[in-house]
Amino acid sequence: MSTTTSSPASAGPIVELRGVNKWYDDFHVLRDINLSVGRGEKIVVCGPSGSGKSTAIRCINRLEQHQEGDIVVDGVELTSDVRSINAVRRKVGMVFQSFNLFPHLSVLDNLTLGPTLAQGEKKDEAEDRAAELLRRVRIPDQARKFPGQLSGGQQQRVAIARALMLRPQVMLFDEPTSALDPEMISEVLDVMTELAQAGMTMICVTHEMGFARRVADLVVFMDAGEVVEAASPDQFFGAPQSPRTQLFLNQVLH
Repeated sequence: MSTTTSSPASAGPIVELRGVNKWYDDFHVLRDINLSVGRGEKIVVCGPSGSGKSTAIRCINRLEQHQEGDIVVDGVELTSDVRSINAVRRKVGMVFQSFNLFPHLSVLDNLTLGPTLAQGEKKDEAEDRAAELLRRVRIPDQARKFPGQLSGGQQQRVAIARALMLRPQVMLFDEPTSALDPEMISEVLDVMTELAQAGMTMICVTHEMGFARRVADLVVFMDAGEVVEAASPDQFFGAPQSPRTQLFLNQVLH
């Protein structure tokens, strides 16, 4: 199935997937995926486990390699050339299910390590920006602590701040609340909502349907490696067209 997806508010794509296919040996995990994301758009990707949604967004920064089709990020086509991979990764931040923080480094050092080593930023300038981002994610008083001293929700907010330290053009979120206790989910979603309201381009794989209703410009439903349906939140939740989408919503909303 081939579905081109973009919201009416799109002002020119910053991310494009055109005819993207991927296999794991004989398993066809992504089937002709087409997605166009405008600057400042918020895309929520949902679907059952094993539908290919995490694989799709991991292909955008080459954590997974697609075998067919084109992926273009801010004018850079993603190929096997390491220069194109590095160019894309400079434009794309990612937050994972697990926090992936260095346990032996303080929160502040986790945030400043990338900019100082990879980009040559002066340490005091990086620390100033890190302090500002920690205020932005509502944990300014945790800078000197180590990840093990923080709650899961606080660690995920550190992970978001760390991704923002590299000044990405696009943020990818791969089920960022799935590893959190229920009471910690809202604090992470609140930070993500504020990022969205500030105009950050976001592609988020999540099962949090309330977040999708509030934030998304476009909701993309995937199943069995295909885009089954893509629509505005009002249409997606109010009048889904596909029986498969209707079944999914009946399961997750009731």
